[in-house]
Amino acid sequence: MADDLLVKHCVAGDRHSFRILYRRHQHHVRQILYQLCDPSNLEDLVQEVFLRAWKGLPKFHQNSQFSTWLYRIAWNVASDRRQTLAQDRSRLQTIARSVVTQHHDPDMMQLHYQDLVRKGLNSLSEDHRSVLVLHDLEELPQKEVAEILDIPVGTVKSRLFHARNGMRKFLEESGVQL
Repeated sequence: MADDLLVKHCVAGDRHSFRILYRRHQHHVRQILYQLCDPSNLEDLVQEVFLRAWKGLPKFHQNSQFSTWLYRIAWNVASDRRQTLAQDRSRLQTIARSVVTQHHDPDMMQLHYQDLVRKGLNSLSEDHRSVLVLHDLEELPQKEVAEILDIPVGTVKSRLFHARNGMRKFLEESGVQL
């Protein structure tokens, strides 16, 4: 069943339709939040996104896709979270680095690269990180990223260019050969 039909059922009070929407979109919401927030509270943040979505469904005007609207909510939750809490990123990064230097296990190397990418994302401005996460990591089209962030497509392109350069520079400075 298409999202728009499920939304209509939800607005009529059908909780089962909302569970379908949750199962369909929770992975992408979780990925967005993981890239933009401290992962220690990830499940709470995912629940917050879907709670806001459930409460906001009666106001949802279906001029855009449900997924675009939902990802905008996720972005707003992430922004709210960053504004209210200081993130403790260095603890996980220190642990990952020490494990990687002690063992050259391929899984540990993967953790190291994930850690570097996360650290690189954190080195970017919020605007650049948001565009990079939504477009490159979540593979959303530039037009949809523009809708989610409520900015022109040209701004998405510009921020994406600068975000990629910033990430490339960070990785090169970290010793990653590109």
